[in-house]
Order: sequence, then structure tokens, then C-alpha cells
Amino acid sequence: MAAKLKTAYFCQQCGYQSPKWMGRCPACQQWNTFAEEVLSKEEKTQLAWRTEKESSAKPVLIDEIGYIEQPRIVTPDGELNRVLGGGIVPGSLVLIGGEPGIGKSTLLLQLALRLPLSVLYVSGEESQQQIKMRAERMEGAEKKRANQCHVLTETDIHLVFKHIEQLQPQLVIVDSIQTLFSSAIDSAPGSISQVRECAAQLLRYAKESTTPVILIGHITKEGMIAGPKVLEHMVDTVLQFEGDRHLSYRILRTIKNRFGSTAELGIYEMQSSGLRQVNNPSEILLSQRDLPISGISVSATLEGNRPLLIEVQSLVSPAAYGTPQRSTTGFDIRRLNMLLAVLEKRGGYRLGGQDVFLNIAGGLRVEDPATDLAVCLSVISSYEEKIIPPDTCFAGEVGLGGEIRAVSRIESRIAEAERLGFKRIFISRYHAKGLPTSRFNLLIQPVIHLSEVVEKLIA
Repeated sequence: MAAKLKTAYFCQQCGYQSPKWMGRCPACQQWNTFAEEVLSKEEKTQLAWRTEKESSAKPVLIDEIGYIEQPRIVTPDGELNRVLGGGIVPGSLVLIGGEPGIGKSTLLLQLALRLPLSVLYVSGEESQQQIKMRAERMEGAEKKRANQCHVLTETDIHLVFKHIEQLQPQLVIVDSIQTLFSSAIDSAPGSISQVRECAAQLLRYAKESTTPVILIGHITKEGMIAGPKVLEHMVDTVLQFEGDRHLSYRILRTIKNRFGSTAELGIYEMQSSGLRQVNNPSEILLSQRDLPISGISVSATLEGNRPLLIEVQSLVSPAAYGTPQRSTTGFDIRRLNMLLAVLEKRGGYRLGGQDVFLNIAGGLRVEDPATDLAVCLSVISSYEEKIIPPDTCFAGEVGLGGEIRAVSRIESRIAEAERLGFKRIFISRYHAKGLPTSRFNLLIQPVIHLSEVVEKLIA
């Protein structure tokens, strides 16, 4: 009589394991997220990567550890180098997530064709002919090194490692981690057990061989990387590929990075020949400002170490259906509600009966507090039907008392505004002391309160 298979229930959001089904996960407090999966059989506990090798790790004093810094692999993609913190770290495991059709496979195939290294591109979703068709659409300069890129269409993790041992690539790309499976696990590909097992084997391979591995991960309908969070904890770097599929611009954002900053982003433009790097995003984000319209302001913001000038658009109109609407695109709705309360309480603007719509142009999502001042001026401009001069920008955080607070790296923001031809910038007065104003050729106007900005600009 065959032995009964052992099963367990896993939370699809956080990976919590339970011997029985539960309506609510005790770890992440989500409802109806448990799914039954078959645990591995005893006779199938072998690992895919070098199971015969015994562990030689021993506890060592930290002062006795020998350390030789290995140079990063600098890719031809400057935007990718930026978000990775300077390049690909040898032995690192990188996860890239994003919506279907956003360009994840195009980005990594483009990288594989450009790198002058031996690359193994493992695809569990496309055939070799499909990958070849995509490579043919890319520019000819990238295809000159195509002989360094090997394509493998396989989903069994054991067979993948056999080809890796034969080929000895310098970079491994897996598209996608949810399609791989291990025969040691009886659950279906894409389940938490399979994803965790395959990712663990790839992580072990990357650390032991110092070969970097890049994984593509699917995302759920909530926008989270499927797997679930347990996959993000295992890898060294998590990158999120964002953007509206109806627009040409894509944003590669760093969510987690053990080797660099977690606040960097890269910007690409999707073209018929692949993804093009956008080296100067400020000019693109401000390129469609021909008509003078009320409700438009420009903010000098920061994304990681990169200063950006973004356009803030507001529309304020009387509420037609009783309850006023508050809607934002690319900006925190709670932050907007707070700023509207400040404008009503400290500025005297009657916005309680007005619909307010706010948009950050270009598809960006902004979390920098320095955008507050531009948002307030944009709302006031639309409410008063007065146009803000197009050569004016703002950089300041707005407090609950209406005061303009200082923000970080103000000199970088001012320099970016000057480079793009702006003539005036409003900043907090707390920056005035010690700021080398003589270095800049634009008018720097320090202000202490929101009413002071309105008096100088709109009133």
C-alpha cells in the first residue's frame, strides 16, 4: 500500500506554513490566502546543486576572515548600473519583477546580447524561435556579441544545473523563477514550495561559484512579486519594473539592495528596437509645456542620488455631486489631503466643496517631501485661475503650520534647475545660511511660510 502523501497549507502572501487550513493568516493577517501543497517525499530529498559536497564552513573570528573585493561587472546599460549600485556584484542573486508585457524579458535579453561575457539565458516561457525573433528586432550593434549568449528552454532545475556545469557561464538569467520546478517537491510549478526550493538552489549556486544570477519574477494582481515575500527575503537585490503599458516610458526602481542604495531608479523608453536609456529624464518630463495653463507647477525633487525636475498638474473644480472627490496619480492621496487641510486652515482657501485632481506628469510616482510646495502652488494656481511663470520651480516641504521646511541636497536641486534654464526657485529660508548663492545664475528666493510664496508669485 502506497504511503500517504504529506501535505501542508502555505499562505500565498507571506509563506507561513500551517498543518491545516486557516481562514486568516496569523503572520500577515490576510484572509483566504492558504493553499494546500504536497511536501517533499523522503526518497526525493536530494538537492539539485552538488549534493555530494559536504559543508566545510566553520566559525571564524571576523578579524581572521580574508576579504578580497571583487570588481563589479559594469554593464553597457548605465541605468541598470545605477539601480544596482555600480554594476552586477559577482555571486549576487537579483530579482526583477513587473507586470506582464512591461519589458522584463526585453531588458534582460538586451543585457545578455550586449555583455561581452558568456551568458546562459534560461527561458521557461518562450521557445528558442521566439527569443530569436525578439533578438532580431534589436539593433545590429547588440547582435554582434550574440554568439556569447546561449539560450536554454528548460524548466527542470536539475537539468538546468547540468547544462550550467557543462557551459560554465559568467552570468545566468532565468525567465522566470515561477516556471522552474524541482522533482524533489511534488507540488506544481509556481507554488511556494517550488519557488522557494528553486530559488534556494540558485542562491547556493551563485554564492559557491561567484556567478551572478538574475531572476524574472511574476507579480500578483495586487502588484506584489509572486512567490511570495519569502522570495524577496532570499535574494540580494529586488528591482521593480514599472510603467504604464500605454506610455513609452518605463521605470526600473530599487526595492532592496544589499550592495547599494535602495532609493535609485532608472528610466527607459520602449521602442520597436528595444529599450532605450533615458540619460536626462528631466528634459523629457518637462518637454510638453508649450501652452500656459493654470494648475501647472514644477518641483525639484530627488530620486536616490539623481535630481529630477517634474511637472505637477492640478485641477480644482466645484463638486457637482455633493461629496468632493480627491484623486491622485503618482502622489500619496493621504499627503494630498493633509496639504489641502493646511491650505484651508492656514491659507484660507475654501477647498472643502471642491473636487481636487492631482497628477505627476510622465508616469512617475513621487515620495519626496520636497514636492509639497509645488503641489500646494499647483492647487492654488488652479483654484485662483492664475498661471505660475514657466521659468519658476519649487523645492520645499510644507509643515502643518504652513511653514516651509528645509529639504536635503538643496544645491543639487538648484544646479539641476539652472541647467534646464529655470530663472527662479523657491526654497526654505533655513537653507539661506551657508548656501553659496554666488555659484548659481538663477534667482534663489528663500521663504518661511506658504503665504509668502503666494504673495510673491500669485497675488
